[in-house]
Amino acid sequence: MLELRPNCECCDKDLPASTQDAFICTFECTFCLDCADKVLNFICPNCAGNLVSRPIRPAEALKNNPASTTRVLKKEGCLGSR
Repeated sequence: MLELRPNCECCDKDLPASTQDAFICTFECTFCLDCADKVLNFICPNCAGNLVSRPIRPAEALKNNPASTTRVLKKEGCLGSR
């Protein structure tokens, strides 16, 4: 099951489980739309895989399967990471 991480790994923007602006790679590295598009060109800086739109877990399903609260942040940000 996807973790649904709560923030962008580059800029630390909040990405609630309901947002359509979250993008992930196959390792669930998570980025906001702005960073995925303008900084990363939809390529994960960690694994070089493609970034795709993260699915939205319905509110009813979140009750028994909540999103992660663990924030992951690249100390150096994403600029220049590629």
